[in-house]
Amino acid sequence: MALPLPSSLSPSKISSFTDCPLAFRFEAIERIPSRPTEATVKGTLVHSALERLMTLDAPARDRAAAHRCLDEARAALPEDPEWIELALPASEHAAFFTHAGQLVDAYLGLEDPTTIDASGLELHLEHTDPSSGMLLRGIIDRLETDPHGTLVVTDYKTGRSPNPRYAQSRMVGVHVYSYLVEKNYGHRPGRVQLLYLGDQKVIAEEPTEQSTRAIERKVGAIWDAITRSCERENFQARVSPLCNWCDYREFCPDKGGSLELGLETAAALRAARGD
Repeated sequence: MALPLPSSLSPSKISSFTDCPLAFRFEAIERIPSRPTEATVKGTLVHSALERLMTLDAPARDRAAAHRCLDEARAALPEDPEWIELALPASEHAAFFTHAGQLVDAYLGLEDPTTIDASGLELHLEHTDPSSGMLLRGIIDRLETDPHGTLVVTDYKTGRSPNPRYAQSRMVGVHVYSYLVEKNYGHRPGRVQLLYLGDQKVIAEEPTEQSTRAIERKVGAIWDAITRSCERENFQARVSPLCNWCDYREFCPDKGGSLELGLETAAALRAARGD
């Protein structure tokens, strides 16, 4: 019996499948959730603070306001399931929140938030391909209009910028967002950018007709590959340095793990959820 297709495709799922089809299967099809890490939880916290900052009137977006927004986001953490699961020892809380504050300061060193005219924050967009039926989804950190009237897609990254030879692959997600903006609003953004707070670098590109069509073809090809893998029940592992951080190593035959254990774990989770 063929495996069920995922309900949708997103930039994170595209990246997951490209990095390792087997890990994609466990995450997107078997629905075994990945474990939160200190980096991912901190990233969510800083994103929340910057989202709150952008809801303020532009002249009020100073450093004091940014740190108040961080404090507000921090106050909501005790109810956050990922923070609860992370279970960070109390002895490490001070360093965690100090670094989060440093990342907020790093953002303020990259751009002047009082100049940003944001029209969408944590903007959910989707588009269904009429030929394949694939539902493409994305959540854009920030959609704005620059002083020249040009749409700009901005994505915050709380880590460090990649080695230049990997930079292009990191741009796929924001180009997918640009494609979704064009499909939903009828206007192609004039710029897409990644703001790396870890080392205060900006990587930006201008979407073109050629790059947009290339993204459309890439997404379609990945969906076709996922469809074939589901039909054949065959998702191969892709061994790489990323394996060192993979949540599914114990299920990976190429890393001495057990695929059967992974399927048993997925079945137990489905039963617990009542799927």
